[in-house]
Amino acid sequence: MLTVTPLSGTIGAEISGIDLAAASDAEIAAIRRIWLDHNVVFFRDQTLPPAAFLALARRFGSPIEYPFVKGIDGFAEIIPVLKLPHERVNFGGIWHSDTSYLDTPPMATMLVALDVPAYGGDTLFANMYLAYDALSDGMKQLLDGLKYVASSAKADVSRTREDRIRDGARNDAKTLYEATHPVVRTHPETGRKALYVNTAHALRFDSMTEAESAPLLGYLFEHAVRPEFTCRFRWSAGALALWDNRCTLHNPVNDYHGQLRSMHRITLAGDRPV
Repeated sequence: MLTVTPLSGTIGAEISGIDLAAASDAEIAAIRRIWLDHNVVFFRDQTLPPAAFLALARRFGSPIEYPFVKGIDGFAEIIPVLKLPHERVNFGGIWHSDTSYLDTPPMATMLVALDVPAYGGDTLFANMYLAYDALSDGMKQLLDGLKYVASSAKADVSRTREDRIRDGARNDAKTLYEATHPVVRTHPETGRKALYVNTAHALRFDSMTEAESAPLLGYLFEHAVRPEFTCRFRWSAGALALWDNRCTLHNPVNDYHGQLRSMHRITLAGDRPV
């Protein structure tokens, strides 16, 4: 039987009592229901070499390739999420929803830990349903129907991927990806509204300049990650996280300089935000 332990009062749950590599169809369906309720779910002590990890991902959706970095040998859909002991900047170390600069961003991300530091390297998650719900009626009215431009080229997030591009850039990667999305999106499975901007990728509002957009975007970036909307997960070797990019932001904390952190990541195809 699955045991579900919430990580906070607003987002995240740890699921125990299951070997994901041998999960039944009924267990996968139950996990999906729990995931939709909690935005992100976590599992400990899983044995998921690349073939098993990819097979598991296919039971939740359609794995897609990351646009900038090549996958590991033999598995184009699995990318290394790595920080070496001599490196100072971590991959994706900023609040974001994965690759939201694509026209059809991934619905979900799966991340499994291989090597973890003795301390540090936790990941924070934020609930974008609650971020939207907590806005005033006037702000909701302003934001509903508003669109923004998401870009892969914002300076902070570009810096967090530099090491991995140097080590394993895709030959067919474009230099820039941009897409226009609604500031508030409706989740296609739950029907709930979620704030859908993040500091890593939201560049400006559609038909506005960056300078004109900055004050309101800055407010939304800070509002979205208020502590009461978040949870924090401490990794262990063999731990796996599955999060919903349509209603969740995440931020890997870069507080473990001099230590190795190595993980494998798969993203699952989504639909165009509306």
